[in-house]
Amino acid sequence: MEDPTVFSCSVLPSDPRLLATVTNAYLGTRVYRNILHVNGVYNGAAGDTHRADIPSPVNVRMSVTAGDSLSETFSLDTKTGTYTHTIKSFDYTATHRIYAHHSITHLVAFSITIQRSTLNAQPITVNLQAQFTPESPDLDLHAGPDFQGAHYLYGKTLVPEVEGGPQPTVHMIWTSVPHTVTLSEKEEEKCWDFLTAIAETEEDARRSFLEGMSLIGSGSLYLSHTKAWAALWQGCCVEVDGPLSLRQALYGCLYYLLSAIPPLDAPDVLFSGISPGGLSNGTQDEDYWGHVFWDQDTWMYPNILLFYPEAARAILKYRIKTLEGAVFNAQKGGYKGAKFPWESAATGQEVCPEEVYGAEEIHINGDVMLAFEQYYYITQDLTLFQEEGGLDVVWAIAQYWCSRVEWNSEEQNYHINGVMPPDEYHHAVNNSVYTNVVAQKSLNFASYLASQLHIPIPKEWKEVGEKIKVPYDKNRHYHPEYDGYCPGESVKQADVVLLGFPVMHPMDPEVRRNDLEIYEPVTDPQGPAMTWSMFAVGWLELKETERAQHQLNKCFSNITEPFKVRQIWVENSDGSGAVNFLTGMGGFLQAILFGYTGFRITKRHLYFDPVCPDNMEELKITGVCYLGSKLNFTLTKKMITIKVTKSSSMLEAVLPREGIRCALNEGMTSSFLPKESSLQVAGLYHREIHFCFKMLWEGSAI
Repeated sequence: MEDPTVFSCSVLPSDPRLLATVTNAYLGTRVYRNILHVNGVYNGAAGDTHRADIPSPVNVRMSVTAGDSLSETFSLDTKTGTYTHTIKSFDYTATHRIYAHHSITHLVAFSITIQRSTLNAQPITVNLQAQFTPESPDLDLHAGPDFQGAHYLYGKTLVPEVEGGPQPTVHMIWTSVPHTVTLSEKEEEKCWDFLTAIAETEEDARRSFLEGMSLIGSGSLYLSHTKAWAALWQGCCVEVDGPLSLRQALYGCLYYLLSAIPPLDAPDVLFSGISPGGLSNGTQDEDYWGHVFWDQDTWMYPNILLFYPEAARAILKYRIKTLEGAVFNAQKGGYKGAKFPWESAATGQEVCPEEVYGAEEIHINGDVMLAFEQYYYITQDLTLFQEEGGLDVVWAIAQYWCSRVEWNSEEQNYHINGVMPPDEYHHAVNNSVYTNVVAQKSLNFASYLASQLHIPIPKEWKEVGEKIKVPYDKNRHYHPEYDGYCPGESVKQADVVLLGFPVMHPMDPEVRRNDLEIYEPVTDPQGPAMTWSMFAVGWLELKETERAQHQLNKCFSNITEPFKVRQIWVENSDGSGAVNFLTGMGGFLQAILFGYTGFRITKRHLYFDPVCPDNMEELKITGVCYLGSKLNFTLTKKMITIKVTKSSSMLEAVLPREGIRCALNEGMTSSFLPKESSLQVAGLYHREIHFCFKMLWEGSAI
């Protein structure tokens, strides 16, 4: 049976954009690329700012002198975060591994291993082609004295993002790469390790390099990397007994998202957000130049939060760190509070190269606030808000919305005019329903959080929240995208359908269905990959599994085949847009985690309303985190089981219609029949966790 966690091919793609990537929370590269990137290190002013290109010492290719019966394999192992090139002959196997160390995030390394497979006692030589040039268009680089026999290069970025702003310095120490390595006639196997350490101070670069060299000396550098990945997967996995293509897609999506988050043992590491193309991309004129969008908060973040709230916390702290820039943006526009940038880099000031998006796509504020809201509901962590700046973000966003609205005396409600909705085919519209609803939701959460902290709630928050206009057509019972929208007008991507999920704006099932049916046929079929996943979630809410599956199938047209198993996602199905599109992966994962399972994060509970399609025998979700507890869920056609693997709060399962309550203790497995119509899990002393089982098996409601 083919392993869904390992993506392999015998011939590399001709398009270098489609090569595998290796990243961690701090640095990343595409294999065989001459540059790498460091998270948060940008060069260029304002709209020209982009990830600084750093020359890559791991851009090395392995080859051997042509011989008989040579075979080559190129693989990405998602379980170990390792790219491998293997050459096999009758006499030996040569293996080239490349990886960005997951727990020691300042390290990227590669190794060459030669293993003799016959009694042939001849020396075996492998050629190494290093393509390293100590130059960068973004850094003023200088060679420093060698350190512990390794080379040293340092330099700061050339142009700050804002006048007088920081220009980070990059320090790099790396071991030299010979032209060849040889296994002598007396050796059966040998491994050569090559190490690169990168940091923003010389001290940190030296410390990381020495730590890596010490691990090489004990033969455990790679082992420590794979152990970190094993721990990550142990606490987070989505497994299906279903089509191989689905299993491969799930592992690929999880791998790329998990590659981007801080290591579990270093939750306070300085983190600078996740861009649509990840750290492997983002040079000038590529993949949005490494900027951070709503893609992070709306599309990637919910998946991370469900498994690793501590990593989600790091994402929120990036927004806290850039609040000063967001305040500047609001003041520049003549408003109070903070306006988070449509495109963000190091400072939080707007760096979108096209003014219309930065000026009008203000729904980003609601997207950021929703991420804070979801975090609080799933963790009850007030420390982030009281002591670490989270409350400042919430307060500033609420202030912005109150200063941005305009009172309409004719309609007797508040309007938000002159915006661009998520549907970027339209701009300068009034009352984008998505924008207005997330503004309303922001104000409601700000008021709720203030009440939790016993802080007086400004009257205008409630006033605006209650009276902001939410466009709704009472005749057709659907939400117009904005004032004046006519059904049938083309839409770029998911917009109104987001009201149902992830925003969870209250509406009748009839309205939810109408929104889906009106916008699905007019959404651009060449639009971004994440769009179809949200239509799928909507149809799964309504138990329309066939219609949901049709939408999910569209996601697969955005997965390319360089490693046969759809390892790289592209933004648009025609191959254009961002490559390795984490946004699309995040959307696809949400279709599984929040579509098939029906998970919903709300103020008082975590809701669970699963649907199992015909082509899936079993769905297993490992490591869902709620109120500090860890839970595993297994869904089959015959049984639903919940197991608490770690308990930090007292939980109980509740069947509200039947009036049955069942304690959930650590190590305990509770099973429920699909026919039991609804189930809730409640926190005895905190708040409830609801799991409603309204199952649809094999196309029939039970």
